[in-house]
Amino acid sequence: MNRRFQQAFTALKEHTCVNYAKLATAGGLANVDLILVKATPPNDLPLPDKYVHQLQKIFAISLPCCRAFSLSFARRFGKTRSWRVALKCLLLLHRLLRSLPQDSPFRTELLINRSNGSISLYPCRFQDVSSSNPESFTMFIRSYAHLLDEISTESSPDDGTEETGRVLEVLQRIQSLIDRVIDCRPSGIAARSFLIQTAMKHIIRDSFVCYTVFRKDIVLVLENLFQMPYRSCISAFGIYKKAALQGNQLWEFYQWCKLMGVCGSYEYPFVDRIPLIQIQALESFIKGMWEMADEDEDEDDHQSPSSSTAEKVDGDEHEEREPLIQLDDDETDNWEDILEASIDGFNEHSHGSEGKDEWMIKVYNPFDNAKYVCSDPEYPWGL
Repeated sequence: MNRRFQQAFTALKEHTCVNYAKLATAGGLANVDLILVKATPPNDLPLPDKYVHQLQKIFAISLPCCRAFSLSFARRFGKTRSWRVALKCLLLLHRLLRSLPQDSPFRTELLINRSNGSISLYPCRFQDVSSSNPESFTMFIRSYAHLLDEISTESSPDDGTEETGRVLEVLQRIQSLIDRVIDCRPSGIAARSFLIQTAMKHIIRDSFVCYTVFRKDIVLVLENLFQMPYRSCISAFGIYKKAALQGNQLWEFYQWCKLMGVCGSYEYPFVDRIPLIQIQALESFIKGMWEMADEDEDEDDHQSPSSSTAEKVDGDEHEEREPLIQLDDDETDNWEDILEASIDGFNEHSHGSEGKDEWMIKVYNPFDNAKYVCSDPEYPWGL
């Protein structure tokens, strides 16, 4: 009885929303409110493409309509208690974010309404009351909203950012987005919903492009790892270490998506899975490399005390280098043994003419020679 009452109440509410939107349009206001209501009814039909195209055309010729849509979206998504309406609102927003340029007024209006609290995608307060098992639908809507919140707030790095810093920033953003994608994995009865599987296709197809960009850029990072400043070197290693964990999670997520029939198997990228011993070896080598640099600095300090004092005034490099990133596992063998077991091209250090140690190492890069090439190299979410 309660469910029938809820369905009747939802139908009446939808009828009222449509009539209100028609009156607004008749009064000379932008018809984006009517389009939004028509595009997001509480039924099991997918989001029609025509409404996405209509909004794209309206935004291209009328900038104030971006603000009107943002307000209408905030009202529609914020008040609904139907997972179908909420899902279609998010899917419509997702497709608009993907199709509009980074500097579009549409994104600006979203950020304004997000900052003043009109739109709340994260934390998302949606609670489904339209189904017999609302928990699984509520969880998916909130996870999807979190993903779109992160997408909508993405911005390009400042022009003054150095190339190394820019690449590392992009890689960290992509890893964060991939985490949000994995969080969108539906559970329970929600996993069998046709509408949610439709949304998952858009979610994971964008993740394909992001992961391909990640694989390309991480190659550049690893090739220049030992020429980076200390802070950048440690940040890059942190990204590489996270890639090992995230690669396993992404592989399992894609396997689940394949079993559920989300996209064709041929669309999925090859996910590189980095062995733990490679992470251990690289961590140990970085630690040994900087310890060796510290010893060289100590020798120079002993020979030139005044220079040492000046450097410490500018900044204590020793303090900055502590602590190095540590692995969660128990201590393993010494770092020379690990390197010999896992990395090709390692040569024992030799003393140069100036008495300083020189190290030669070839870092194993599982991301090189990518097997998946994306036809669209552009960042799908405005990175």
